[in-house]
Amino acid sequence: MRLATIVTPDGLRLHVRGSSGYVDLGEATADSRLTSLGSLLRAGPAAMDAANAAGDRDDGREYGPGDLGPAVPAPGRILCVGLNYREHALEDGRDIPSWPEVFVRGRETVLAPYADLVKPALTDRFDYEAELGLVVGRGGRYIPAEEAIEALAGYVVLNDASARDWQRMGSQWTPGKNFDSSMPIGPEVVTTDEVDVSDLAITAVLNGEVMQSARTSQMIVDVPRCVEFFSTFTTLHPGDVIATGTPGGVGFARTPPVWMTPGDVIEASVEGVGTIRNRVVAEAGDRGDWPWRPGAAAANTL
Repeated sequence: MRLATIVTPDGLRLHVRGSSGYVDLGEATADSRLTSLGSLLRAGPAAMDAANAAGDRDDGREYGPGDLGPAVPAPGRILCVGLNYREHALEDGRDIPSWPEVFVRGRETVLAPYADLVKPALTDRFDYEAELGLVVGRGGRYIPAEEAIEALAGYVVLNDASARDWQRMGSQWTPGKNFDSSMPIGPEVVTTDEVDVSDLAITAVLNGEVMQSARTSQMIVDVPRCVEFFSTFTTLHPGDVIATGTPGGVGFARTPPVWMTPGDVIEASVEGVGTIRNRVVAEAGDRGDWPWRPGAAAANTL
């Protein structure tokens, strides 16, 4: 099953892909629990079965890329694993991690899969990171790796776009990973029964040039162990997202570095899950005198 959040005159509405296009789940089932992804996931297995059955209808409607909202519009949390591919860890000058390197994104960072990606005015080092995302379904605490897939609802593609100068200013990565609308996610939530993500191609293409190319089998901490790890210290809730890390080939590690700038087009793809595509645009407004900026006086006088 493939679930998409569509922008409609009535707001964001959850749809399932059917044989003739997308079917509005709330309209097809007259069930208010099926109007949003979060309410569907919280409603449990019976609601998922109803959504799956609605996908058999032949009265769906086709929508264009611009009609798709974020596949997970309001995740409770976005839990992220960094340095989770050997090549990426080495290009960052790190040893291969013996313990997961993790950070958290907020829901304000989420962006639609084909929306304009706004380069923050306060960074000159805006980088791309193609990643496989996991959408928590049942969730839980202390989920063993062998039961991890059962705790998930499905998978998405995401771009963990990062302001590298902000990321490097301190010992924590949070500022560089949390600019508003910096993480496009989608295009659909592909349920776990649709695809085996243990060995899929993952790529990033910038202005038509392949920048990242790897396979999910190269993860240091694989998908089941990511779920196991995060559920060890926090309860995973329906609608949470886990970002599983990016492979080598990011912009900061190139000689010379390659940064995303206005006018660029960045695509992130995961085989069998989908492709997201975003045009980079400049943030509106003049922030030239803003004191908090890497290299500005305020950042060096604390």
